[in-house]
Amino acid sequence: MFAYGIFKVIYSPFKAFKEIIQNPKYIGPILIVILFIVANAGFAYVLASKIYDEQTLPIASQRDEWTEDRTLWSSNTPNITESDDCIRGYYYGDKSIKFSVSNDSKIWMQLNITNPLNCSGSDGYKRMSIRIKWICPDDEPNNVTLYLFSPTFLDYFYYDLTENFTSFYNNVWNNLTIPLGSKEWLNNSANARWDNINGVKLEFTWLNDSDITILIDGLFFRSSIFKSLVENATSHMLNSSLMAFMRFTIKWVLLSGILYIMSKAFGAKTVWRPLLILVGFALITLFVQTVLINIVAFATFPNIHSPFEIGGPIQEEPTKNAISKIREETWLFDQITGYVQIAVSIWTIALCAIVLRLSAEFSWSKSFLVATVAYFAGVLVEGFIL
Repeated sequence: MFAYGIFKVIYSPFKAFKEIIQNPKYIGPILIVILFIVANAGFAYVLASKIYDEQTLPIASQRDEWTEDRTLWSSNTPNITESDDCIRGYYYGDKSIKFSVSNDSKIWMQLNITNPLNCSGSDGYKRMSIRIKWICPDDEPNNVTLYLFSPTFLDYFYYDLTENFTSFYNNVWNNLTIPLGSKEWLNNSANARWDNINGVKLEFTWLNDSDITILIDGLFFRSSIFKSLVENATSHMLNSSLMAFMRFTIKWVLLSGILYIMSKAFGAKTVWRPLLILVGFALITLFVQTVLINIVAFATFPNIHSPFEIGGPIQEEPTKNAISKIREETWLFDQITGYVQIAVSIWTIALCAIVLRLSAEFSWSKSFLVATVAYFAGVLVEGFIL
């Protein structure tokens, strides 16, 4: 009996459980845990090879570092601070940059980019996204202009954003995504180059002098290039392995504990250690499930191109269109894995019923009843824990 019957439970469970009861050892469930962890690491690698993330600068996984540090900015006002009033989303950090000026009609803010950006060609950045909130004055600005400097601050492209602000509101975060290199951009010099952008400037003007306060957050340059997550597969595999260990251990202990309590309630003289080992063997189904889903994922999961908004979701902006598109592309995978989950649940309940039949000497009907209740009670509790 190879590896203390861990595979015999699959094709001959009744005989395997009888043999395990005669010589219960933890080595079998421990090997199953290891197999489950390896299978989940493999699944994480398969998925990483299928998912492609939009490339941005700053790198999205490092969050919006340009709008986290006020020292990166200059302005016509010395009143530049970091504010806790910011966009709440994975890629957006926990700060914004706040600019304030008193009794003036103009405010500008400028970011110098240390390493110049290429915004031309097929591998260049194609869009710029930024979040803007103006606190005061209440009325919309008379003029808003975006500048991109290249190669010096005397040479630049500029874009009139005034029309965008006619549909924006003050005191709320407004999202701007501006195409780069489009015909709406003008240049003040023939020397301005899209392949060497080294600075960003925003300038706001009102008709009358007043107190002006503006917050800036989530400044990203975005490309049309998508890179596979397989480049960072190691971290995904480690995280998946850790989650697999936690999931198996919690399910194992919960299911064993509930079966033990229920069998005792029904008058059985159940012993904890053999029952725990038997249930550990029964959970070979989790390993089989992961292997099957790995095969299904490799065969049916399409290459997914995940835009920036999917990776760093904002609660107020559900990005329904992008999510719907991905759901359509993964429909077959979701359907097959759903059926696999149902089949594995039934299989696990059947194995637990055999365990109760042999260890507690229940009737088949009572064994299946207790196993079913214990399984779904364990799933419910597991959902709260994980």
